[in-house]
Amino acid sequence: MRRAAWALMVIFTFAVPWEYSLDLGEPIGNVARVAGVLLLFFMIPAAMQAGRIRTPGALQWLVMALFLWWSCSSMWSIDVDATLDRLRGAFQVVMPVWLLWELVENPEDLRVLMRAYIAGACVLAALTLANFASPDAADQARFVADGQDPNDVARFLDLGLPIAALLLNSERRRWARLLALSYLPLGFLSVLLTGSREGLLAGLLALAGSAVVLFRRRPERLMPALFGVPLLIALIWAVVPAATFDRLATIPEQFQGGDLNQRLNIWTAGWQAFVRRPLFGSGAGTFVAASGLAPIDTAHNTLLSLVVEGGIVELTICAAIVVACAWSVRRMAGALKSGMGTALAVWCLTLLAATVEQNRTTWILLGLIACAGRLAVEAPDETARCFSAETEVHSAHVLVEPA
Repeated sequence: MRRAAWALMVIFTFAVPWEYSLDLGEPIGNVARVAGVLLLFFMIPAAMQAGRIRTPGALQWLVMALFLWWSCSSMWSIDVDATLDRLRGAFQVVMPVWLLWELVENPEDLRVLMRAYIAGACVLAALTLANFASPDAADQARFVADGQDPNDVARFLDLGLPIAALLLNSERRRWARLLALSYLPLGFLSVLLTGSREGLLAGLLALAGSAVVLFRRRPERLMPALFGVPLLIALIWAVVPAATFDRLATIPEQFQGGDLNQRLNIWTAGWQAFVRRPLFGSGAGTFVAASGLAPIDTAHNTLLSLVVEGGIVELTICAAIVVACAWSVRRMAGALKSGMGTALAVWCLTLLAATVEQNRTTWILLGLIACAGRLAVEAPDETARCFSAETEVHSAHVLVEPA
């Protein structure tokens, strides 16, 4: 049963980046939801068969506290139906934090799941490129895979960039290195095609962190990479439409005097809703109702969404979750620390302009960070070997050989 659960965990991680592009409709849902339900179905008897579960870490306890707070908010929610609807999906969204913690047993398991995420992100990028190439998209400035939101797609792709760099730095298998190497230009090109301004800013941060992962200990790689930069720029210039560049070029204008695509109005309404119920909030899933917005609106800011729906209490729990993840990164070393630290920084940047607490990608990432931090303490040598460049591993072996 445990082997079946592990296989489903890999499939689930692969499906999460592009889940909204394959939706089977109610009551089945999208592909990640199906994989998640099957995973839980196999995981429960596997844990019972083993007769034990792994001792939870700080992140797991905090996520449980967050889910319990969401549940308790139904008692004072201004829209009980919206809160109950949120709760029905919330458990499925946060459960990867617990399942990853239980199933990831060694650094190679962690690397397999990173490969699965990058493979899924490649599918998402390919679907975005397919939309760009379709005749129906000839006059568009933004391109995105069917069923997806452009800003969400950009965020999912951005999070994959430092993970791909980490794999490229450490993989020994040629196909896996090719997967990671292919994703770096493909992923960033797809981010540009979405026309997401926050996605571009986060992508630049992700690329900077990726450069640290790839070149900090291997400066000899820098020269070949510099020769590839003009080719990438030429590819971007030839492929990305002028209308998309025009939209991305409005970033300074939006910061200087724009309304951030009407986000300022949404944030003002959200702040007023928070002031009315500052401690406990208005109830999970009630941001739109509390702020008096249209049903299609979202908070476009995770911090504001948290305080409006769950008050200062929920914001405190979520701040503790971020601190726990940052502590896990601090326990890592070398390229793993740089790669996962960059992924966490990119995620923190994106939550300022998006609502990310209800995305499975968020909890997959945080769960992987927690597992990496645990392995860095439990098996530091094995973890270092797994995520170090091949020449670094060879050098380490030479140092310990007897004279």
